[in-house]
Amino acid sequence: MGKRRPKKSPRRPTVLEEEMSTVPKQQTIELGDLDLPQLVEVKKQLDEELSHLTASFGKLKQAQSRFQDCIDSLQNVKARATGSEILVPLTGSLYVPGELLETDKVIVDVGTGYYVEKTSDDAVKFYSDKVEFVKKNLDKLQETINTKQNNLRLTVDVMQLKISLGAASTSK
Repeated sequence: MGKRRPKKSPRRPTVLEEEMSTVPKQQTIELGDLDLPQLVEVKKQLDEELSHLTASFGKLKQAQSRFQDCIDSLQNVKARATGSEILVPLTGSLYVPGELLETDKVIVDVGTGYYVEKTSDDAVKFYSDKVEFVKKNLDKLQETINTKQNNLRLTVDVMQLKISLGAASTSK
């Protein structure tokens, strides 16, 4: 008799998938109802979130720029004739002379250490799709950053109002 495979149990989503599948729940807080120490905590949290979101925005912009550089390089290589001499980068500042043997086929890093041979046109499409994907994420992230900045401004305004009202009541 052959070996039987154990029955597969239903796959449970990972924590990341669970977080991604749920819609973020927006919590509404009436800033006027909070006292000054609570407002300070809200401001601190918003500052931290803005810092993280801004750093993520910068990283996405860098990724978009790298993908665009790949497109530009591919178009540059396609424009050259087979047998053209080029400089091949070994590091960011070390190059060796090389010769283009084939300009229509390239090796593309598709992520996590995997490389795929593609035609130049397919590679341009691959990187164009990446640029567009990152652009959409940048747009969403910019909206979130704008919302957080507005919330931070409102929080600071309420804090200043409470401070000025507190100072006015103590001077009477």
